[in-house]
Amino acid sequence: MKALELEIFLCRSDNFGVLLHCHESNLTASIDAPEYAPIVAMADRRGWNITHILTTHHHGDHVEANLALKDRYQCDIVGPRDEAVAIPGIDRAVGDGDSFDLGGHVVQVIETPGHTAGHVCYHFPDSKLLFAADTLFALGCGRLFERPAADMWHSLQKLAALPDETAVYFGHEYTLANARFALTIDPDNERLKVRAGEIEALRAEGKFTIPTTIGLEKETNPFLRASDPAIRRNLLMEGRTNEEVFAEIRRRKDHF
Repeated sequence: MKALELEIFLCRSDNFGVLLHCHESNLTASIDAPEYAPIVAMADRRGWNITHILTTHHHGDHVEANLALKDRYQCDIVGPRDEAVAIPGIDRAVGDGDSFDLGGHVVQVIETPGHTAGHVCYHFPDSKLLFAADTLFALGCGRLFERPAADMWHSLQKLAALPDETAVYFGHEYTLANARFALTIDPDNERLKVRAGEIEALRAEGKFTIPTTIGLEKETNPFLRASDPAIRRNLLMEGRTNEEVFAEIRRRKDHF
């Protein structure tokens, strides 16, 4: 099986557009649909016909172009079962543990409530790809709009259990701000310090910070490291649960 081909580009102000193409089947999936014009421009440039939209959650900056793209390409829209009523044009609702075929590539659905109540991520195990949207960012995680911190912590643990080499594609270019915050939570993490410097250099050159990997996030992302003794000492939370430590990190990021 040939490798999947990806194109990453900006939509709106800081959303990532992602087109995923399989040459053998000639299928092309858009991961979410944040903005019509940039998605169509990239598809046209590559000569790809969008056949699917894999929707992660119902927020407008991820579904805005669903109906316009469907009208143009007659594509099928897959989305989270628990948010199906809020996903424009949805054709297939999926939930935790579901899997489906996309041009011969297995796609596994992982429910990750937290940012929204029904957010899902799409995992391509054979290609070692994860499309995490607004659940897991490089050095961050999504704000908690619809579910409590404990739910998001457990959602993140599902993703952390994937193989370390899994490439993670996330929904927004927030990495520089996330790195600066992470250093306030985990200031003695040498790997984080090096990574923060690398991110500063990338952004100064106008380059993207996507993708990351599960392994790198487990080493440096404070939102995955609530059990780390150094972080607990820094937060004066050595006797608290992982969920409580995570909630405090999220609270601090909200006010950073």
